Amino acid sequence: MTGMEEYHNGNEGSFSSEEADAIVKECIESVIGGDDYNQNQVNKWTATIVERCLTQLVRQGKPYKYIVTCAVMQKTGAGLHSANSCYWDTAMDGSCTVRWENRTMYFVVSVFAVAIA
Repeated sequence: MTGMEEYHNGNEGSFSSEEADAIVKECIESVIGGDDYNQNQVNKWTATIVERCLTQLVRQGKPYKYIVTCAVMQKTGAGLHSANSCYWDTAMDGSCTVRWENRTMYFVVSVFAVAIA
């Protein structure tokens, strides 16, 4: 696995984007390993990654509801643009987006954490 970059959205409240980043990266790497892009595996990969991320986030025992999204794109030279916006409590809620890649594909995983009132 080569390049890994991360982008942080949200705030520095109780939600730790650093912890979420580490969880997401570990989940992607454990599912993908050294595999190359395979159209027949994409649905399985994305479902497994979001399920593992969600399970690991919930195991932290923090008072949050989580939303996890995962997109996979084969490296073909095509462009990909995405955005998200949230209306929430910036003191408690947070999000992070991790971009992970290997030589044949990109993964973009977003985690949204909404504090339970």
